[in-house]
Amino acid sequence: MTQYLLSVHTVAGEVREPMTDEEMAQSHKQIGVIEEELKSTGTWVYSGRLHEPGTATVVRVSDGETLTTDGPFAESKEHLAGFYIIEADDLDAALAWASKTAAAIHMPIEVRPFWDGSGT
Repeated sequence: MTQYLLSVHTVAGEVREPMTDEEMAQSHKQIGVIEEELKSTGTWVYSGRLHEPGTATVVRVSDGETLTTDGPFAESKEHLAGFYIIEADDLDAALAWASKTAAAIHMPIEVRPFWDGSGT
């Protein structure tokens, strides 16, 4: 099985219709169902949600000196909001999980396989 990263992205300043309390509750319920299904099928490896991009710190080493910068690495409107690491038989299976998740959270999901070191 291949491990895949399903990354959830937010877009700074993107105006979208806010969810009602009922819609938010339904979304959280759907996420719970998806996560239980991921776990019960042995697909789930790990997941996490992240704080806002402004809480990030970037660490660099230059000429042997460690430098830190507040804020996200890239000046971008899109930021990583959270992620799932799953194990799936193939890309189609990973895309199916991403589709379920995107429908529940109403945000785009990027799917990328982990590199296994074999060069493929």
